[in-house]
Amino acid sequence: MEIRREQLIRYITPLREGGSLPALAEAADELKYVVKFSGAGHGFKALIAEFIGTEVARALGFRVPEAVFLDIDEDFGRTEGDEEIQDLLKNSQGLNLGLHFLSGAMTMDPYVNNVDAMTASRIVWLDAFLTNVDRTVRNTNMLIWNHELWLIDHGASFIFHHSWSDLEKAAMSPFPYIKDHALLGRATLLCEADKELRQKITPRTLCKIVDAVPDEWLHWENSELTPGMIRGAYKKFLTTRLANSDIFVNAAIEAQKAR
Repeated sequence: MEIRREQLIRYITPLREGGSLPALAEAADELKYVVKFSGAGHGFKALIAEFIGTEVARALGFRVPEAVFLDIDEDFGRTEGDEEIQDLLKNSQGLNLGLHFLSGAMTMDPYVNNVDAMTASRIVWLDAFLTNVDRTVRNTNMLIWNHELWLIDHGASFIFHHSWSDLEKAAMSPFPYIKDHALLGRATLLCEADKELRQKITPRTLCKIVDAVPDEWLHWENSELTPGMIRGAYKKFLTTRLANSDIFVNAAIEAQKAR
């Protein structure tokens, strides 16, 4: 995998309130990106989840913005007047993550925008696979751009890496949070989606995606885990979960019936 690397040159505006403070910024290639900063929220873990989640979705055929590695030097954002943002940028020097900005995109509303059963089932499968807790009716993290559905914001995936305990159990989890998914009610073809998506992605592809995570993101404070151990854990989680997809598919079907 080849992921472009660019230098950030201009901070434009924060995109929403919250602990992570993602921002719209411009890089040296003169393109605008939604930037996820290493100095915010869950730090490198959020960037890893965002990157792996985005690239897994892309490998499965979903529309997702291009992911680009973005460098921040010590002068970036020095003239920013907001002290909180200044601190964020100072703590994010080095390599960060950007997603190509979809200018003019509209938030997908599950009550207004029609999504067919197979598309809904495929998205529910993806989020159950990634253990992504953040695609609810309140915050769908889906956009309509050029009359097409795009998926964004996978930083809340891989909930296991916040506690980092019992990896095998986490990989085999039925993922109960799927009950809150924005599209669960329309996902009536989950078994069909499971069959299709399992054929689209292989353990080798998953390992290549994990191998593309920058080494800079794999040095964690207050942790004895080496970069190799961290990579290995993500690979094991993803490949084990793929091999046992019936667990989270059946759980999603049961959650759907419970509604």
